[in-house]
Amino acid sequence: MCGDMPTLPSSRRADSGGAQIRPENQVPLVAPADRLVARGSLRTPVGNLIVVATADSLVEVGFALEASTGADNRGRGDRRSRALVTAALRELAEYLAGRRRRFELPLAEAPTPFQAEVRRVLLTVPFGETVTYGQLAARLGRPGASRAVGGANHRNPIGVIIPCHRVIGRNGALTGYASGLSRKAWLLAHEARYRS
Repeated sequence: MCGDMPTLPSSRRADSGGAQIRPENQVPLVAPADRLVARGSLRTPVGNLIVVATADSLVEVGFALEASTGADNRGRGDRRSRALVTAALRELAEYLAGRRRRFELPLAEAPTPFQAEVRRVLLTVPFGETVTYGQLAARLGRPGASRAVGGANHRNPIGVIIPCHRVIGRNGALTGYASGLSRKAWLLAHEARYRS
């Protein structure tokens, strides 16, 4: 996915970086298998980032529009899931303010071993740098797997934190970002601005 999630109505408060955080657990969901989840959002210059977490890990981070977590389910997140959403919103606000380059949050496991490998390598791409799909495949020890890497990258439900926006086309072109190329360009420009 590395993409979009639905907008949530709620009140807002500004953080010190100019981003606006919506309080956690405004519209919590019950995910499949009755796992309690909490949800929150962060207003950014390129749209709202939605965060979904269980008590143990982040499940989704993406820009408002599309969702893979059932938006029409109802439920109440528990204290731990709400605390994790709050921590994620704080770290994302710090990232947007240029004060954070790495995230320190527990992430949900990838659904397949290959997707887990791609995530592991994506997490090594430094803030403010980019890598091509081919370079990512080579780092995995699978130089012919550029398309498979692109597919795994596209299915990443934890955008920004797992930096799928740092993957570009072979010729340096911005390609393959479910949240829109303008958002990808903005994230890369943001990181370039704060890189040094």
